[in-house]
Amino acid sequence: MATNLILLGPPGAGKGTQAEFLVNRLAITHISTGDMLRAAVAKGTELGLEAKRYMDAGNLVPDELVVGIVRERICEPDCANGFLLDGFPRTIPQAEALDGAIAELGLEPPTVVNMEVADQVLIDRLSGRRMCDTCKTIFHISRDSVDVGDPCPQEGCSGKIYQRSDDQAEAIAQRLDVYKRQTEPLISYYEAKGQLVRVDAVGTVEAVNDVVFAALKARGVG
Repeated sequence: MATNLILLGPPGAGKGTQAEFLVNRLAITHISTGDMLRAAVAKGTELGLEAKRYMDAGNLVPDELVVGIVRERICEPDCANGFLLDGFPRTIPQAEALDGAIAELGLEPPTVVNMEVADQVLIDRLSGRRMCDTCKTIFHISRDSVDVGDPCPQEGCSGKIYQRSDDQAEAIAQRLDVYKRQTEPLISYYEAKGQLVRVDAVGTVEAVNDVVFAALKARGVG
């Protein structure tokens, strides 16, 4: 039976890190919304070209078009063993449309992993995050003793450390507000359908890995 997963959680919850762990551990395919859209555009599929028109104009790609591209993607051979959706769905209408597509395709309904982190922990994580402008390595001021303007500590890298604009206080508040209004309702939606697994996502990467995998195993996943 294929293992299909959706990762939910606010900005800074560590979804990207856990996605990498899960796809490697479970041998399933990681589907990031942004990567998927770019791939559809690059392949020149009918839906990809339609999405490109919106993207080139600086507009959001409509839900029905994104769902169509997701549907195409999860039918590809590398998803036969399962997939992990990261960054989709973000809203209830998207989730409903995805449910319809998965049912039509006769696929296993996904297990939804909700990574739970308190707001203040998220703010501390994001506001302390720094990045190298050359090698793109991510650092944290509480762990790596680097800050804006410092030379990158990575061996052989001549880059400088900076703070991304979306990791600054005002942007973090905006990102959390958007998440609470648009995406947080998905928690209740999937819980009501019996598909939700709640995970305490505070701790070391390794500790959260163990918690996520144990929660999935308890539901017979993986």
